[in-house]
Amino acid sequence: MLRQVDRLIGTVWPRACLFCGLDAGQQACCEGCFADLPWIERPCRRCGAPLPPGHPRTYCGNCRMPTGDCRRILSALDYAYPVDRIIGGAKFRQRLDFAATLGDLLGAFLCGPAGPGAADLPDVIIPVPLHRRRLAARGFNQAAEIAGPVAQRLDLPLRIDACTRIRHTIEQTSMTGRDRRRNLNGAFVAHRQLKGLSAAIVDDVLTTGTTVRAVASAVRKAGAREVQVWTVARSG
Repeated sequence: MLRQVDRLIGTVWPRACLFCGLDAGQQACCEGCFADLPWIERPCRRCGAPLPPGHPRTYCGNCRMPTGDCRRILSALDYAYPVDRIIGGAKFRQRLDFAATLGDLLGAFLCGPAGPGAADLPDVIIPVPLHRRRLAARGFNQAAEIAGPVAQRLDLPLRIDACTRIRHTIEQTSMTGRDRRRNLNGAFVAHRQLKGLSAAIVDDVLTTGTTVRAVASAVRKAGAREVQVWTVARSG
């Protein structure tokens, strides 16, 4: 209900740009700041790495990040200023307005030329789940808050209950890739109503890809025929 009220207010009164504070009309980000953000304009169509200028193909040909059960990984922005500050504010300062803006930015990217295209959209969108203990402590799941505007913009069903984090894990910020894999072993389980569907997993930041690959593996085990990964930003 509160989100509906917020959307209604946004159609009546102009909003201040989240980045510069100037009038953004009915958007959360003004046109100038939108254009200046560190967009990944030419991502590899498999791993999502930025392609260098003049690269002749749509694939990097040397994917440094394993994709596992993910058919495609797409990230909208580099994890750089000011995107890193907004993501941190959404996650650790309970700024749900930040998370909604990140979802709007990801949705805009996915609808653009670097996105999957209408013919390759999934059947469902699944946010990376939080364990119930962390959800209780934080009060919300930032991946679900980001996925909401994406699902609305693409007119796709959002399935926040399709995958569950069944094992509580420690924060992974300072972990190596190997330690992250061990930390997430058996952490997720998905449900059989995904059988035969294609899914897109949504998260805020792609670092090593360990978390999204673990979720993708659970979703595939639940019968999904293919999985994409969409994140707001990419680190490294």
